[in-house]
Parts: sequence; structure tokens; C-alpha cells
Amino acid sequence: MTSIKPKALLKGEGLPDYDKITPIEITENIPLLIKDLNEKLNKLEEELYQKLSTENPLSWEDVMPQLYEIGEKLRWSWGVVSHLNAVCNSSELREVHSSQQPKIVRFSNKLAQNEVIYKALANLKNNRRLENETQTRIIETELITMKNKGIGLEVHEKTIFNSRSERLAELSTIFSNNVLDATNNWSLLLKNHSEVEGLPERALETLAIAAREAGDKNENGNDPSASTGPWRVGLDLPRYIPFQTYAKNRSAREKVYRAYVSRASVGKLSNKKIIEEILDLRNKQARQLGYKNWCQISLATKMADNEEEVEKLLEELRLAAIPYAKKELIQLRECAKRNGENDDFELSPWDLSFWAEVLRKERYDLDQEKLRPWFPLDQVLNGLFNLCKRLFEIEIEEAHNKVPLWHEDVRFFNVKNLDGQKIASFYLDPYSRPATKRGGAWMDECLCRNQKEKGNIVLPVAYLVCNQTPPVEDKPSLMSFEEVETLFHEFGHGLQHMLTTVAYPQAAGINNVEWDAVELASQFMENWCLEDQTISEIAIHWKTKESLAESEINKLRLSRTFNSGLATLRQIHFALTDLKLHSQWNEDSPISPDELRRQIGKETTVLDPIPEDQFLCAFSHIFAGGYAAGYYSYKWAEVLSADAFAAFEEAGLSNPDEVRKIGKKYRDSILSLGGSRSPNQVFRQFRGRLPSTKALIRHSGLD
Repeated sequence: MTSIKPKALLKGEGLPDYDKITPIEITENIPLLIKDLNEKLNKLEEELYQKLSTENPLSWEDVMPQLYEIGEKLRWSWGVVSHLNAVCNSSELREVHSSQQPKIVRFSNKLAQNEVIYKALANLKNNRRLENETQTRIIETELITMKNKGIGLEVHEKTIFNSRSERLAELSTIFSNNVLDATNNWSLLLKNHSEVEGLPERALETLAIAAREAGDKNENGNDPSASTGPWRVGLDLPRYIPFQTYAKNRSAREKVYRAYVSRASVGKLSNKKIIEEILDLRNKQARQLGYKNWCQISLATKMADNEEEVEKLLEELRLAAIPYAKKELIQLRECAKRNGENDDFELSPWDLSFWAEVLRKERYDLDQEKLRPWFPLDQVLNGLFNLCKRLFEIEIEEAHNKVPLWHEDVRFFNVKNLDGQKIASFYLDPYSRPATKRGGAWMDECLCRNQKEKGNIVLPVAYLVCNQTPPVEDKPSLMSFEEVETLFHEFGHGLQHMLTTVAYPQAAGINNVEWDAVELASQFMENWCLEDQTISEIAIHWKTKESLAESEINKLRLSRTFNSGLATLRQIHFALTDLKLHSQWNEDSPISPDELRRQIGKETTVLDPIPEDQFLCAFSHIFAGGYAAGYYSYKWAEVLSADAFAAFEEAGLSNPDEVRKIGKKYRDSILSLGGSRSPNQVFRQFRGRLPSTKALIRHSGLD
């Protein structure tokens, strides 16, 4: 039978032809792709069945290259569609994504539940025909993944399991769409200067542009401007965060805050029932597979051995953070009273960001908004790339040859060794587009490194996506320091993907890295933002070309541990809530997921959430991302990253030879080895010992 080749837009290899991928093309080609992959799977199954029947042990080459080719074509093609759905969302694309997704889930389950492939993988493992530790780890991961996808279930149970998988994928997409729509559907038009008093010029420009785009006019019938208004506040972060941080009008802040924390919790966009259904289905799938709950499934493939080990780490950090958080709350209340609030004033959640900024200015004389002109995107990229050259001996250049892009904002870069050899590339999509791009920031794989044979290597290509402040009129994208840290964070993920030297794609880059260790490389990079040489290279005024004053840099350094008790508690609250939802809550629970979250909050918050606070309804990480029973990974990996950075501190950050030497060691271990070894082995290779929480507690100012 002749294999049907999908068209170029779903070709399964190389850079995607974004200029050709339309909803119609996707609708036509996903079924052709599935048909092609089914034929390849049937052929592989027949070959393996015959080889298994001879009772001769199988080799890696008999199974893994063909199996990878099938999985990679699926990942590549559906990855392109999912990527577009995240960065160029439209009603047509959303509909196509939703209609084609069940076919993808069905084929994924068929692949993961293939008895012949499972027997072949078990044969490989049991007959000790594997050539090295990397192959062994890959096979063990494949076997546990297949177990957790239902390989061992009876036919009837498998049918139920698969229908639940399809429903979970559908619910995840609905959840994400509801958050996006709820964020976009709400805005508040402000017409009086008193309502926007305190907002910096740049924030006012952003709100005026939003009003202009919505067709609003000022009282004279003219287009809105930063000085005249009106101004339209929204719930997307580039508008929401500056408003909550700087608006003096408390009632306006309260109105915007209440809208933000209640996103996707009422009406037809409510995620409340979807959350319960997702948790219920996950529980049922876990029990089908012989686990007590979804938390056990999650931890089966994590660095942490069990829930108790995770709770122990979180409790260690909670105990360090809680006295500081209580003290920080008192200091915010006192700051408010010093600045005109009544003696009986009590802090509300919509006051925290505002008074934190006032106190930060008092304590450090630091106005972060005023520092934006010193962080234009191109200057920040220049400093980031120079840092990578110092640490990892690589050159990063923007590619001027045209590659297909999904939006005019997107840029494409090549990564080379110092001898000029190209080793990787990445797309950068930096700016917020609230109507069509989901919030947050992420790194994803476009192409994985695959050494097919000597001299024939597929080079890795990454997607780096942020939602930072876009350029305004004649000004470039002027970044907040938090946006700088976010860019460094995502670039850390990108480096682990791009600098891998593992020959097998199944363990190259971030592949096969345990989820609670995968944030190590990203959080590690954040530590460099305020290192002397890096900050001197990224912080240069876009217009005057003046360097940021040393006094301002010191303020940023001092403020780094500002309110870190509250910040640490916030992450612990999210992590424990996620963990308990996936280990304690079930369909028979007498309380709702939100009530469970509030119970946990008694130990992990110092300010009770308001009744409208339905944070879970927008907790996309665990309900529409990969972090279910794994959100703790941020804190777990932060322990690793702080300890890794401490190696450079101990050697002396001002000693370029030592920094280069340790940077090479870091590249050759953490960034190079990917998922080819266990995280403990990789960390030990870099640090010479297992990780400790001491560096993180010290960096957070909680010691």
C-alpha cells in the first residue's frame, strides 16, 4: 500500500511553513497524517511481531528509530497546530484545534497501548541488549509512560480509559479558552484623571491605546491619549500589573482586582465544573492504573520519590518564610498609615501591590517603572547573549535569511560555537497580544536534536514566547526588571534544549528530564540579571545611551529579597493546593476544590482570600498545562538552581577565568546531558554533591 504523504505544512520535519498553515489546511491534513502514521505503526508492529516470534533478543535499532519517527511526526505536526492556537488564537483556529484534537489523542493512546511495542521494549530491557545508561533510561521511561497510558488494561477498561483521555484533552482546551476569553471580555473605561492618578506615563499610554483600539473617544470627540484619556484598563498583565501597582484610587484598584481574581468563574465561561470534572477524571484514571490518586501518577516520573518528600521540602521553606511574611504584612500596614491611611486601616488584597511599591520606594528609593527606559529589549538581548558567550562559549546572531514566521513581531536567531559551527536556532515572540496570544511565558520545542548518523544531525530549534510590554509609538519595548528576569528564565530553558549533546532525541535537551528538575536551567539564569558585568551590559538608556547608575543597580539588588516571605508563601500555597487537590480531593469530598484551597490557605497565607477570589478557575498551569501535581517543581528546582549558582559565587563572580571554567562544567553537565542521566547524577557531576536548601534560603533573605 502506498503511504499518503501529508502536505508540506504538516510535513513532520524541518521548520514549519507558518505562512501556509491555515485552519482549512489543518482540517484537510490531520486526517491524512493520522492515516500515514497508522500505516507506519502497522508496518513496525508486523516487523516486531515477526522478530519477537523468533525468540532472538531485539536490538535498539530494531525498535527505537522507527518508533521515534512515528512519535516525532505526531509531535511536530500537532505541536505546530497547538503552537499557533497559543500565539495566533482565532475562532476558526480554535474550532479546528478542538475538532481535530480527539483524533490526535486517539492515535496517541493507540501508540502508547500497543502490546507488540510494549513487549519489544520489555524485551530490550530484560535481555540487557542496551548499549549504555542513556538507552536504559529511555526504555524505562517509555515503559512507565505506556503503563500510565493504560497498556496493561483489559479491552473494556482501555476503552473507558481512552474516552476519559479524550475528554481530559477537550476539557483542558476549554479551560484555557475560557481563561483567555474571560481575560479579554472584561475591561473598565476610566474617564477621570482621579481614577488614574499615580500611573506612570508609559502605563497611561498603554491604557489610552487600548481605549483607542476599542473605539473610545474623549469628551471633545478626539482619540484617547495618555494625557487626556479616556483610559481602558484590562486584565492582561501589561495593563493589570501597572494599574494595581501604581493607581492611587483604591476603589478603582478594588474593582479591577475583583474582576481579575474572579476570571472564568461565572456564567458560560465558568471553569468551576470543569475543574471538578478534570480532577474526577484524573482520579478515575489513576485508580484504573492501580494508583491511589493522580499525585502518585505524577510523582512516578519525578525526581521527588513521594508526596511526603515534597511536603517536607515545602514545610522547610514555609517555616522559614512565615515569620518574615507576617512581619512584611505589618510593615505594609504601617507604611499605609504613614502615608495618610486611618489608624484603623486594614490591608485588603488590592492594596498589597500598591503599598509594596510605596514601601519599596521609601526603603530603597527605587521606582521600577522609571527604570524601564534603561531596559530596551535589544539592549537586554545583547547583554544576555554576551553572558552566554562568557559562560558557555557560544555566539548568538539574528538570522537575516527569511524563515516563515507566524507574526511580524517574531524574530529568528542562530546559535553557534565560537568556531562558527551552527548548533541550534530559536524563535523569539516577545510581546503581549491579549486578543490572540495566551498569557504567561514559555519555551517549547520546535525541533529536537537528533543524531541520525555521523554528519547527519537535526539541530535543535526552540520557541521562546513572552508577553512583555510591546513598543509604543516611537519607543522600543521598554522592559520592567521583572520582564527582564522572565526573558532570562525562558532563555535558560532554551539553552538546555539547544546546548544538549545527547545523541538520542528521546533524552536530548529537556526530554526525559524529570519535571521537578526541568526548571533548574531556567531559574539558574535569573540569578545573572544583577551580576556586575551582565547588568552593566543590559541596563543602558534607549535614548541617551547612559548606563544605569550604580546606586540604582544596588537598589535593585537590595530589593531582591523585598517581601520574599510573602512571595515564598504564595508559591508554597499554589504548590500545596495543587498537591492536595490531586491526592485528597475526589468526587465524594464534602467540600469543593475552592474550599480545600481555602483550608490550605490557613497555613500558607497571611491574608485571607476574598470570597470572589476563584484563583483555581485561572490556574492554567495545572488544569491546562503539564503541572498537575507538579507545581511544586518550581520550588524544588529553585533549590537546585540556587545551589548551582552558589558554585559561581564561591569561586568569585568577578573572576572571569573561574566563571568560564565553572560555566564550561555547567554546560557539560546540566545543559549538555539533558535526560540521559538522573537529575541527582547530573547535579552531582556539576556540584560534586547532592543539592541543599541553604543557598535558596540565603538568596531569599530568609536565613
